[in-house]
Amino acid sequence: MSLEDSLYPLLSLYDRLPQGARNFIGAAYRRLPRRIRHGRAYGEFRELAEASPSWSEADLREYQLRELRRTLVNAASYCPYYSRSFAKAGFRPDAMMSLDDFAGCPSLTKQDMQKHFNDLTSTEIADSKKLYITTGGSTGVPVGFHLQKGVSRPKEQAFLEANWRRTGYFDKARLALIRGHVTDSRAKGNIIAHDATRNWLMLSSYHLTDERIPEYLEALENFQPDFLNIYPSAALQLAEYLQRHDQRWRTPLQGVLCGSEQLTLSQKRLLEGVFQCRVLRWYGHAERVVLAAEGTYSDLFYFWPHYGFVEFGEPDGDGLREVIGTTFHNMAMPLVRYRTGDFVRLAKPDARREYAWPAVEEIAGRGQEFLVTDSGRRISLTAFNMHDAIFDGLYAVQFFQSEQGLAEFHYIPSPEFHTSRLPQIEDGIRRKLGDDFRLVLREVGEVEKTPRGKHTWLISRL
Repeated sequence: MSLEDSLYPLLSLYDRLPQGARNFIGAAYRRLPRRIRHGRAYGEFRELAEASPSWSEADLREYQLRELRRTLVNAASYCPYYSRSFAKAGFRPDAMMSLDDFAGCPSLTKQDMQKHFNDLTSTEIADSKKLYITTGGSTGVPVGFHLQKGVSRPKEQAFLEANWRRTGYFDKARLALIRGHVTDSRAKGNIIAHDATRNWLMLSSYHLTDERIPEYLEALENFQPDFLNIYPSAALQLAEYLQRHDQRWRTPLQGVLCGSEQLTLSQKRLLEGVFQCRVLRWYGHAERVVLAAEGTYSDLFYFWPHYGFVEFGEPDGDGLREVIGTTFHNMAMPLVRYRTGDFVRLAKPDARREYAWPAVEEIAGRGQEFLVTDSGRRISLTAFNMHDAIFDGLYAVQFFQSEQGLAEFHYIPSPEFHTSRLPQIEDGIRRKLGDDFRLVLREVGEVEKTPRGKHTWLISRL
């Protein structure tokens, strides 16, 4: 297991230490070799990601079939849910001779994960090697799942870095992040923190107002990052501020890394004009099922065939198809034909491609959604996403806002949910929203959905 996974339970304690103590401990940790910090699996996945673009289509098919069979056989053997669902569908993983045979395998929804969590968890992997994570994703349907310690997070790091290297990323690069880190929950609180374990500048996603943006610009100019890793909504707020005030971006960057929210091609071009560098868009999710990013020279998103197996559902009226993925490597809780709730538009058949991989021209995942506080702060719902157990026992959650500074939190409880947990939920939400918000929690029988019938985090009437 990696040292990083072993120390993960102590992260909240580390975050509560004074900055001086965090700097001392972080600097010492940073000096450790990567193979110790990230574990052996990191090096193996890094080699795989670096070598894989040169693989032939035959090698890719052979690799995917092998990893699919391994995932499916383990799922059928050690996860009771899959044993039942495969048997009911008449699907036999051990009989798979080609990728076409996978078509008979049943799919998995977020609701299935909520209702059958224990039976989806492997009985073979020890509890000490499981890392529990939750997410609301882009839909507002909270789901919990297990990652495999020593595998899932080192793999994610290796493949993310491979994505980023398409725009020049290098080891020990200086990164500035504006991606949901809570530096201070107060409306007028501190916006700056420093992650000494990686020498990264961490800036708040919650204080991007006209009054505070000059502080961001000064902090970035002092830190001189090589790359900016940022939510698209936050990048657009910075760019719009500079344009409205007739200012130029003053900190030279080698690249801007944008993920977790939809960024249109026209918005990307705007950001590239403001930041004067390549903006790289990438797509992934907390469940670590599939991963995609733009190419080195292309605006198409390419799904890594070595990371997970991706399929696309039938087109809807707009020509969009749902992303359906199957995990590789995570045996703690394999997700098989998992319906992500995200939709894409496939690349045109005649599009010029860098890789012979599944490619899409548009990802219609989580939009740039905001709650607006009394003081005018915009709270990105992407930044708000929780990864702890705070929403366990809720079938769906949704924010509703019709008045600035007032938010209703709508929730659908499961039969096991107890109202005694409501104060804990309210405290967790308030830590993210800050002190310039009024909050109302309301149990509902149903949350509003999009015209496509999809759950969504926010209904705004502002």
